[in-house]
Amino acid sequence: MTGRRDHREDAEPAPAPGQAGGGGPDAAPRSVGRRGLLSAAGAGILAGGMLGGFGGFAGGRASAEEPAPSDPLDRSYPLRGEHQQGITTPAQDYLFTAAFDVTTTDLDEVRRLMQQWLVAAEQMSTGDLVGGTPLADLQAVPRDTGEAWGYPASSVTITVGAGRSFFVDAEGRDRFGIAERMPEALADGVPRFAGEALQAERSDGDLVIQACADDAQVAMHAIRNLTRIAVGTAALRWTQMGYGRTSSTSTTQETPRNLFGYKDGTNNLKQEDGAEELGRHVWIDRADSGGERLAGGSYMMIRKIRMNLETWDRLRLIEQHEIIGRDKRFGAPLTVPDPTSGEDEFIDPDLAATEDGSPVIPRDAHIRVVSPHTNKGASMLRRGFNYTEGSDSLGRIDAGLFFIAYVRDPRESFFPILERMVSTDALEEYLRHVASAMFVVLPGVGAKDTMFGQALLS
Repeated sequence: MTGRRDHREDAEPAPAPGQAGGGGPDAAPRSVGRRGLLSAAGAGILAGGMLGGFGGFAGGRASAEEPAPSDPLDRSYPLRGEHQQGITTPAQDYLFTAAFDVTTTDLDEVRRLMQQWLVAAEQMSTGDLVGGTPLADLQAVPRDTGEAWGYPASSVTITVGAGRSFFVDAEGRDRFGIAERMPEALADGVPRFAGEALQAERSDGDLVIQACADDAQVAMHAIRNLTRIAVGTAALRWTQMGYGRTSSTSTTQETPRNLFGYKDGTNNLKQEDGAEELGRHVWIDRADSGGERLAGGSYMMIRKIRMNLETWDRLRLIEQHEIIGRDKRFGAPLTVPDPTSGEDEFIDPDLAATEDGSPVIPRDAHIRVVSPHTNKGASMLRRGFNYTEGSDSLGRIDAGLFFIAYVRDPRESFFPILERMVSTDALEEYLRHVASAMFVVLPGVGAKDTMFGQALLS
């Protein structure tokens, strides 16, 4: 499950935020890591990533001086930068996402939580234990839960966002005196869509943390420790674990398959698309609503979509092809007559092609419905994961897609595409949307920032 290698190396655990000897919110991360025995050269690389903000293996690319480790378990990504990690970072193998309800009415306590989360997240991003060196006092509560002790950084990324209910309550009352800072997209909320069966207890939330890693236990460790730190200020609302990423966010990655067996997200936006393209579709601009405090952030759009696997598995292959619009083996568009290799996947689908008077790619095929060509150029950066949660009372596998998309403005991209999908996409017959959420992802953490959301909460 975890894909881990050898985690048996001894390590000196490290200080927890807000505890004696471990340093409070302003404490600098310790160099004593989960692996503990980092070489001097390796430690230097990690420190450079933390302090420089844009150094290290940002975005999964090696610097000119230091190549990125080939093993993803040895990779780490700097937490500080213009944008938060975990968006354009090459998608990892595992996801653990958690939404929280803020339980305090004191903004200073919220700020303190954001400070403590930042310290802990920065430590975990470099493979350190939360809180630095552990206390020797056997009567003290450990600063780190310990399940990742001895594990490498494992490409872990931690991404933080806020929902509409963080700014105003259900009656529209200003919760912390910052309601005027809420961007219009959050204020407008998520519209209802046809065929939804949303579960309120698995939707929405005041705050969200997305932890991704190439080791499931490292992702779990991140959410568990951040949840522990939040006790008294915020409480868990829902969580979701995911595996087997369903899209690639870098051209260095192969396109993965979803649980229907098809390559998913071939035309997904990727980090290599460049600042201009990502700025057009993903990042909040200073000129946007709320941009003076949120520029560099994004909108995280979440849909938990159950897939009716048993029904899908009874379809003939040609029916599956026509519903998706692609060949199952190689992922090539149906307009490629005889695909023979994975390279055919990246041939642009010819949406105008016909055969005997009918479109080669059916009008209700999934790739046609969601294509930027049929959505006024709208696009999104997808970061979905498979999920499986046992079986239901009818003996069907409870599984599907935990879909996450990052967009600059959901009203101009995500909502219109989703509306077309639920109303015209043949794939919808085999899907059920069971949870939904929208969060504004806070801007990246600056070199001198002391908390997530520094510009929003100061």
